[in-house]
Amino acid sequence: METRPKRTALVTGASAGIGEAFARLLAREGFDVVLVARRGDRLEALARELAAETGVRAFAVPLDLSAPDAGAALEARLTAEGLGVDVLVNNAGYGLKSRFTDAGWLEHAAFVQVMATSVAELCHRFVPAMVERGYGRIVNVSSIAAFTPETPGSLYGAVKRFALSFSRALAKELEGTGVNVCALCPGYTQTEFHDVIDVREQIDRLPGFFVMDADVVARQGWEAVERGRVVCVNGGLNRLIVWVCGLVPFSWLQAIVRRSVLRPDR
Repeated sequence: METRPKRTALVTGASAGIGEAFARLLAREGFDVVLVARRGDRLEALARELAAETGVRAFAVPLDLSAPDAGAALEARLTAEGLGVDVLVNNAGYGLKSRFTDAGWLEHAAFVQVMATSVAELCHRFVPAMVERGYGRIVNVSSIAAFTPETPGSLYGAVKRFALSFSRALAKELEGTGVNVCALCPGYTQTEFHDVIDVREQIDRLPGFFVMDADVVARQGWEAVERGRVVCVNGGLNRLIVWVCGLVPFSWLQAIVRRSVLRPDR
């Protein structure tokens, strides 16, 4: 009986939310998992849990991806452990509470480093070996915010558009190599994201069908990249929102966003 070669999945932002859901899913699928996030205590606990429950090797790598040398440090750590990357889930991300002109530039620079630069850099570092092996799966977590008008004073929509556009471009380059790329575009999802940007109260007032479960989002994303889909918008309601955004005049949509107290979510 032919067995699948042992493969390794790297998940950023793995300490909670969609990232944690991906880590659990991929461990159950039999992948060794490398878990990356800033909160080392959570990562260590999750790594122990996944190893005990699934029998895979689980590595916790506490790392702040806002540091310009984080990508190089991560690659060096994996090389030292003798690990390749067969699956890359670029999920790390957060939102800023301050308006653009109210926050200092270093705060914005760190945000762009995590949300855009590290996404491209980790792909650049790990894709060549995937191509050489003839197998790879890349999920870049974008958002339905990539399709909607920008929230005033926010870089969030801009970086999520980057993740979407970059994923499409990379998928084109990698056609026929055995490496699949998918931009995963969730809408409101039950994660700690809402607490960080202080919109938990508004989210809790939304009807249940508005907010998706992180496990469902991760499962749909994995199924999509396995099938070779380049863009996956989670859930029927979110797909309807994206479709409407493609039809309704931009000025109308922009007026709606200005009146909204909610920020784009993933």
